[in-house]
Amino acid sequence: MADTGTDPATEARSYRRRRSSVRREGAGDRRPSSRRTVRRRRPGSGRPGPGEKRRARLRQTVSIAILVLLGLAVLVVPPIVDLDQQQVVLRQADLPPSTDHPFGTDEVGRDVLLRCVYGLRVSFTVGIVAALVATAIGVVVGAIAGAFGGWTDRILMRLVDTLASVPHLLLGIFIVAIFRPSLSAVIASIALTHWLSTARIVRSEILSLRERPFVDAAIVGGATRWRIIRRHLLPNVAPQALLAATLMVPHAIWHETALSFLGLGLPAHLASLGNMINDGQRSLLTGVWWTSFFPGLLVVVAALAIAGLAGHLRDRTDPQRRAELML
Repeated sequence: MADTGTDPATEARSYRRRRSSVRREGAGDRRPSSRRTVRRRRPGSGRPGPGEKRRARLRQTVSIAILVLLGLAVLVVPPIVDLDQQQVVLRQADLPPSTDHPFGTDEVGRDVLLRCVYGLRVSFTVGIVAALVATAIGVVVGAIAGAFGGWTDRILMRLVDTLASVPHLLLGIFIVAIFRPSLSAVIASIALTHWLSTARIVRSEILSLRERPFVDAAIVGGATRWRIIRRHLLPNVAPQALLAATLMVPHAIWHETALSFLGLGLPAHLASLGNMINDGQRSLLTGVWWTSFFPGLLVVVAALAIAGLAGHLRDRTDPQRRAELML
């Protein structure tokens, strides 16, 4: 064997030193990498951060403040302001927004701000009443379908699927066309076309609740099916029904606005946001933009505020979400 000129003992010591340095470097690399891994997993853990909680609370506060302001305007302004929102003053026709008329005047001199307040009252009435009626129909149909099952469930769900296949606006126009344009006809058309989603939600919740132990205990105790529905199932779907009704209010307002815009909703003499937008579209080409802009803006603001309130109710009624946001 040729002599390489290297002492075996020296080579062994050098090898051990290299191995120990590699181990120390590896240990040093693993410690920071483990800390970095923990920091990377923290955002993906499913818990909202402080920024998300602040944004959620800000949205809820702004939504509630806007609804309180609109509610006060609807309830307080008409009794205090002794003005006729139908008063015609032709010499003040098509005045732009000013200090005397913050929203301007329309083509016959009526104050747009005052008519917006009255129109918002009508829109809120239509939206809230139609949402409550539609929710009641959906809860009854969904509860019966989920609790009885069998052929009852199949027939009711096929009815829901059939009605859901027809566009809501087209079906609403058909219902309104049967009657004369009136407040009750608009409410009926919205309620009879918007209960379908609530029925599906309630049915799915009822099917889930039927497998719970307290329902089995009620059956063993001799409770009738109607008593189980009334005492055990419906109280447990009440939060979902409340959330569905709240979400339905802005949709009902949009629906009423669309029907009135098409001339098939409320009577023309009644101040509603949809009628005001319909009346103002004829003046857009002449530069009179405020007669349709401000009513449309109120529709958007009211709908977004109610949607924000619905998100607040969802956080309150969902235990997991409530625990995450620590509300």
